[in-house]
Amino acid sequence: MYTKLIGMLILEPIIGSVVNAPFNTTLLNAAYQIWEQYEPETFPGSTKVNYYALFAFDATWTLIQSLQQFCSTYKNSSSPCISIVNNSFCFDRHLLNATSFLNTISTTEFVGVSGPVKFSDNVTDRIDGIYYIIRNVQPSTNNLELVPVLQWSHSDNWKTYTQSDVIIWPGNTLVPPTGFARLEGINLRICVIESMPFTIRTNIIEQNQTKLSGYVPDLIDLLQTRMRFIPYIIYPSANQTYDGLIKAVATSVCDVAIGDITVTAKRREIVDFSTSIFDNSMRIIVRQTKTVHVDLLSYLRPFSLNLWLILLICLVYAAVLLCILERPNNEALQNRSITSSSGMSMWYSIGTIMGYGADFHVQTAAGRLLTIGLYLLSLVLMATYTANLASDLTISKSKDTISGIDDIKNGKIPFSRIGILVESSQEDYYLREISEGVRNYYPLKTQDELYSSLLNNLVDASILDTSAIEYYTNNIYCNLTFVETDFAPSSYGIAYPKQWLYGKDLDVIILSLRESGVLDDLKKKWFDKNVCQHSSSSYVSTSIKLEEMSGLFVTFGLISILSAIEYYTNNIYCNLTLAGKDFAPSSYGIVYPKQWLYGKDLDVTILSLRESGVLDDLKRKWFDKNVCQDSTSSYVSTSINMEQMSGLFVTFGLISILSIVLFIWKKRFVIKDCLTRSVR
Repeated sequence: MYTKLIGMLILEPIIGSVVNAPFNTTLLNAAYQIWEQYEPETFPGSTKVNYYALFAFDATWTLIQSLQQFCSTYKNSSSPCISIVNNSFCFDRHLLNATSFLNTISTTEFVGVSGPVKFSDNVTDRIDGIYYIIRNVQPSTNNLELVPVLQWSHSDNWKTYTQSDVIIWPGNTLVPPTGFARLEGINLRICVIESMPFTIRTNIIEQNQTKLSGYVPDLIDLLQTRMRFIPYIIYPSANQTYDGLIKAVATSVCDVAIGDITVTAKRREIVDFSTSIFDNSMRIIVRQTKTVHVDLLSYLRPFSLNLWLILLICLVYAAVLLCILERPNNEALQNRSITSSSGMSMWYSIGTIMGYGADFHVQTAAGRLLTIGLYLLSLVLMATYTANLASDLTISKSKDTISGIDDIKNGKIPFSRIGILVESSQEDYYLREISEGVRNYYPLKTQDELYSSLLNNLVDASILDTSAIEYYTNNIYCNLTFVETDFAPSSYGIAYPKQWLYGKDLDVIILSLRESGVLDDLKKKWFDKNVCQHSSSSYVSTSIKLEEMSGLFVTFGLISILSAIEYYTNNIYCNLTLAGKDFAPSSYGIVYPKQWLYGKDLDVTILSLRESGVLDDLKRKWFDKNVCQDSTSSYVSTSINMEQMSGLFVTFGLISILSIVLFIWKKRFVIKDCLTRSVR
């Protein structure tokens, strides 16, 4: 009948001396001496004292130490430090200063006869000096024997009792049973942290209750349905950090922590994590900027100033050459003054370069060859201009904005203007990848403080999880936005203690929820909302705004005004014309009343100022400034320089030379006759 007990594992609390942990030998020997002196008949011997007697001794010694410390700091002389409130019911009697005394106990720390004794405000048991041993029921020559096989402590967790220990499993076998422990019926202490939309905490004042909603409470409900544990939610303090939540799991304040907790190597050193409950990454969050830059010359920037000048020279050169080559044979240029013919030739050159054409056609072979050169200029210049203009306009859209994490690393924003949540995965990333351990950022304690700092211009950018950024910019802070490119991919996991007995059971259930699409449905429920429809969007407009091309329309307006003036002067008021010089010279003066008493005095003084050059100095002081001439800009020009297009103009020059040679060849007999007559 006893053979069925073989393989049973029995957990037993033990004292520190059993596992070679520190304990107070002086105090222990003194206690043994007092016991043996006053009750020798009950003293069993130092090797036979029950472990629970030593636990009781440390408990009593804790009360003694705490009372001594409490009474030494008690300052109310009108009453003793320990006063008991009497009541007719004995179970309702209690210490008058019970709360202060309990606080003193929680801070009491010493090395006792059973091991180190230390307490915490959050748990009722001691948090240090706890040791366990597992005894295995094994067969022996005298029927059965309890053999110690495993030992546990806070520092080492579970390990073998000795190197030669062998566990006998049920069925009198050395093969461990398969399967894993399940959470069904287990009271599970769950720490959560408030973070929308993962955990939203609502206080119902009328019912004096706290209601949780969000991704995490829904996930807890799903896990409870599948695993049938008994949840007990622990609410952290308002200033709780994510690293603090990890420490709460490591110190057994709670069994698990569930929330938007990023799995990092640093955190894995003290706790374990479940499989991913939410895939995540990081992004940069910034304020939305609506600054309008008006540049009247933006449409001219694809070419440098030198290139525009060379192009103008080529147009004038082509017009003059075309007038020479075509005027004798082209009816469109004949019977016109030289000025009118030159203007028509200039019109032809400009129209050909722009791909529009002109009102007449060339008639000579030399003119056609020159037109080929103009077409070649048009082909290359128009294509280059179009491509470079598009590039400039695209660059102008992203100017003065953060395009990714590299801009942060390169210092595009001062590090002191970058907000980072302290004791978070973002802080770990910043210290590791950006500042090399230097805390030169703007520290923030909560996400709400992060968003308010951005809105109040205390920081210019911040690094945060993509999930939080997308939710807040889509639903709450519509005037904040994020940089499209994410970085540092990671995941959220449920934190639980190292070598937790139920870790495998939890992982299996989470994987089944992921494979069945339940987690995806949960994500859609809480993250597919978009109240700020106009703000955060993956669509980036490529439309060219009016401000970016305003200079082009101003130029068109000026040209249209000039054409209207030309029309009116030539067709309506034929007796009017435009003058090239100014007229009606005048001057500014100081106005004063007729026959003013002080006029002559004022005139004399002004004339002396003019004659002495003081007014000229004053004019130079205020009108000879030229700030724009020497100003510098961080703008990096993408204009096409003359050197980059030199080959094109050389080609055009060669073609024009060939057209001249062809013209001379066609007129060689006429030229020969002219030269012969001039020699005679």
